[in-house]
Amino acid sequence: MNSWFSPKTEKRTSPIEGRGLFARQAISAGEVVAVKGGAIMDSAAFALVRNQVSPGEIQIEDDLYIAPRTAAEVETNILCLNHSCRPNVGVRGQISFVAMHDIPAGSELTIDYAMIDGDPAERMECSCGAPECRKVITGGDWQLPELRRRYAGYFSRYLQERFVADRA
Repeated sequence: MNSWFSPKTEKRTSPIEGRGLFARQAISAGEVVAVKGGAIMDSAAFALVRNQVSPGEIQIEDDLYIAPRTAAEVETNILCLNHSCRPNVGVRGQISFVAMHDIPAGSELTIDYAMIDGDPAERMECSCGAPECRKVITGGDWQLPELRRRYAGYFSRYLQERFVADRA
C-alpha cells in the first residue's frame, strides 16, 4: 500500500538533507499532510529488508513496523519528512501526519524524529540550526520530559502508550 500525500504537498530537493516534503499551498493547523503506507511486518521480517528500505519505516508496536517490502517500493512509501528540532508536523494516531500549526506555502514539512522513533540503536547528528537543537538525535529522545511536554498530542500512539507504561 502506497503512502498518501495531501495535494498541497510535493517532494523535492531539501536544503536539510536529500529530499523533503514541501507545502505547495498553505496548510492549516491540524490538516493531514500525509498518511504512511507500506506492509506491516514483524521485527524478523523487517530485519531482512532493513538495509534496502530504511529509512522508509515506522515502528507501530514493540515487534511491528510499517515499511516498504522492497527497494522498489521505497519511493511510493517514504514520507520524506526530514528531522528538525523545531518541527511543523506531528503524528495523529499511528500513521497520520498533521500540521502542528499553520504552515505557509513553500515551507519544508519537518518532524522531530522523537515523535516516531523509539529504537534505542538509532543515532544521528543534527544541524537543523533551531535554538533548541539537540545536536545528537537518538531513539531515546522521546523519553525527554521537555519533548514530552513540547510535543504533547503529537507523538505516535505507539510511543504515547510507552509513556503510560513508563508511569505504571
